[in-house]
Amino acid sequence: MAADLDAQALEASRRLIAGAGNVMVLTGAGVSAESGVPTFRDAMTGLWSRFNPEELAQEDAYRRQPALVWEWYLHRRELVAATHPNPAHFAIAALAAQKAVTLVTQNVDGLHQ
Repeated sequence: MAADLDAQALEASRRLIAGAGNVMVLTGAGVSAESGVPTFRDAMTGLWSRFNPEELAQEDAYRRQPALVWEWYLHRRELVAATHPNPAHFAIAALAAQKAVTLVTQNVDGLHQ
C-alpha cells in the first residue's frame, strides 16, 4: 500500500515537472553530504571533533582565533576538493538541460557547477 502511494506520488511529481515551464530546485547540505562533504552539524573527526563548527563559522570566532578559523576552513576546503558530484547533482544538471531551472542552494562547495 505505501509503495503504491510512493509510486503514485513519484509519477504525479514527474508529470508536474514534465509539464512545467520553469522548475525551482532547493538543495542544502544533504545533497553534498552524499558526495562526502561533511555538514556543519555532523561531528568531524580528529582535531576538529573538539570544536563546534557552528561556532567556528562566526565572525566572533574569527576575531578571537583567526588562525584556528582559517585552519578549519582550509581543512574543509581540502575535504571538498577531494569530492565529486553525485547522482543528485547529475539529475539536476540533466533537468537543466531540458528546461529552465532555478537552483537555490546554500552550498558553497561548487559541486552543482
